[in-house]
Amino acid sequence: MDLSVIIVNYNVRQFLENSLTSILRAMEGLHGEIIVVDNASDDGSAGMVRATFPQVRLITNPTNVGFARANNLALKEASGDFILLINPDTIVQEDTFRVMLRFLRDHPEAGLAGCKILNPDGSFQLACRRSFPTPWVAFTKIFGLSALFPSSRLFGRYNLTYLDPNKSYPVDAVSGSFMMMTRSAYTRVGGLDETFFMYGEDLDWCYRVRQAGFQVYYVHETQIVHFKGESTRRSNIDEVRVFYGAMELFVQKHFSHSRLGVFFLRLGIVLRAAAASLNRVLQPLLFALIDFCLVAGAIILAEWLYFGKVFRYQSYAYPIVWTVPGLLVVAVGAFAGLYATHRFAIARAGAAVVVSYLVISAIVFFVKTFAFSRAVVLISGLLAFVVVPGWRLLVRLWGRRGGRSPGKRSLFGSRTLIVGVGTAGQEVLRKLRARVDGGYDIVGFIDTSSARIGEVVTGVEVVGSVENVGKIIEERRITDVIFSTDDLPYTTILAVIARSSSRNVNFRLVPTSLEAIIGKTRIDDLDPLPLVQIDYSIHRPFNRVVKRSFDVIVSLLLMATLYPAVKGLRALRLVRRDSSWMGIADDLPRVLNGTISFVGLPPDEEHVPGATTAEGPYLGPRGLTGLVQLNQRAELSKEERERFELYYAKNQSLWLDVEILVRALLQLVRR
Repeated sequence: MDLSVIIVNYNVRQFLENSLTSILRAMEGLHGEIIVVDNASDDGSAGMVRATFPQVRLITNPTNVGFARANNLALKEASGDFILLINPDTIVQEDTFRVMLRFLRDHPEAGLAGCKILNPDGSFQLACRRSFPTPWVAFTKIFGLSALFPSSRLFGRYNLTYLDPNKSYPVDAVSGSFMMMTRSAYTRVGGLDETFFMYGEDLDWCYRVRQAGFQVYYVHETQIVHFKGESTRRSNIDEVRVFYGAMELFVQKHFSHSRLGVFFLRLGIVLRAAAASLNRVLQPLLFALIDFCLVAGAIILAEWLYFGKVFRYQSYAYPIVWTVPGLLVVAVGAFAGLYATHRFAIARAGAAVVVSYLVISAIVFFVKTFAFSRAVVLISGLLAFVVVPGWRLLVRLWGRRGGRSPGKRSLFGSRTLIVGVGTAGQEVLRKLRARVDGGYDIVGFIDTSSARIGEVVTGVEVVGSVENVGKIIEERRITDVIFSTDDLPYTTILAVIARSSSRNVNFRLVPTSLEAIIGKTRIDDLDPLPLVQIDYSIHRPFNRVVKRSFDVIVSLLLMATLYPAVKGLRALRLVRRDSSWMGIADDLPRVLNGTISFVGLPPDEEHVPGATTAEGPYLGPRGLTGLVQLNQRAELSKEERERFELYYAKNQSLWLDVEILVRALLQLVRR
């Protein structure tokens, strides 16, 4: 038998499925076996392997016995001439196993080898070639010298950053996410040291291979993608402490004479723990400081707007009038959990401002010493009510566009390409549309060739091919690229990722089951969320009062500003009669009198029933814009249209309306 592939899995079912699919493709034409050891996962991993990959040998452990012991269980049963230990959160190219087997056969001195490893964003994963943590190497890593001087042979030894990643050569150690060993080396060295629960066992194995007289090689001719640390994220393990603890164990085992090395490793544990504790303290303080400064700025601006200058009050009032309101907002926000577990909670931020300014109004009313101007209190309160929740809203919207998620999901999806125009790619598009708040704004398809560029498939244009995907990413400001693995070979996927390593793009994969989108920052379930619920937010009297009040206030403001401006530009023939801006201006009186709302159902909706009648549930008024209107370019089916309407009725809030309005405004500006 040519090759035995061993995978230890812990709660990464979606990654494991995708990895096994790529491994089976790479095994074609080889005589080999695949052994999966599941360490008591509770996410259905074992059931998925049994149902989807019956050709894979499965070993299930009743408890999480650790990486080393789980691998040893499979190593005892492996019968291949070569043995590969590979992580479940990896994907391999179709040529990876052949390239590695050929290299090991051509280099009889090699006992173990690893290949080039890429991060999900296409960057080179430094851990795929390393030096042993001698005292000097440990010192340069802990004190940041290896990061400051990566090209230095003296300081860059930890990850060998001074060596060319596009050449093959002997190294001290390779990453445990991909280690291919010869049968002769395994016979002489034995399995992994089970003293290491997680981390360090790969370094120890490489050290023992070197001690046995074999070479350890880094091989650049093929590459894999490694979604690093996924199993750790799904456990309660302190990753930093376990890592440095493993390094300390390694040093004690192989460099017991080096007290200096042990000292530096222990120092590393202390410094990292201190940094983590400091971060937990500083982050809430930073949020509180931002709120304080914004409230203070609102007061100063209100004073200037009302009086035409600052320092209008008597000297004894300063700096009290500039500091106390901000401190009060921070105190109320802290009591509401705004700086602990709900840092991006927009409603809590707004409530903190309202409560604080009610207190301030009472103080101004009863304490005549500081009753300088109720107008300034009112203006600053309105400004604070906008900016304190507002900056959180902006961060949340920006976070979604950049692939991060500081708060709950936003309608502002990341600008996304789907690579693969086949049936699987179209199914991914359909499922993303069905999720409504999936976080992806689909810009277009990428095909394997340029023949279909310009063609529209299920309402989305084919904007490029895999050959020019980098150019498309830059021109269209793409932040996410989703690969449909059914439509593409993994060699093509990895080539695209590698070519785009210099761009700030999140690459994501959809396994053949089409159950999820996997990426470095998150896993998104592709199954549509059930929306059939009776208790819709749009039914609640409070929400309807707030929505109507918002329509009245904003329409009055726009009629006093936008309406005359647009009419004036129309009189000067600078705006066409049929322009969108004219349409909005003409509809403002209808918003004011309640005929329509700013946000709601499409104006052409055939049936908009009243509040929960026999005809159906109340889904909201007609609107100038709404979820359906924002997605009209996607040629929505009746089912997709209804799902958008139900989603809005279920989740309606003032902030959702604001988010929809901002997105509609952005679409209008781009036209």
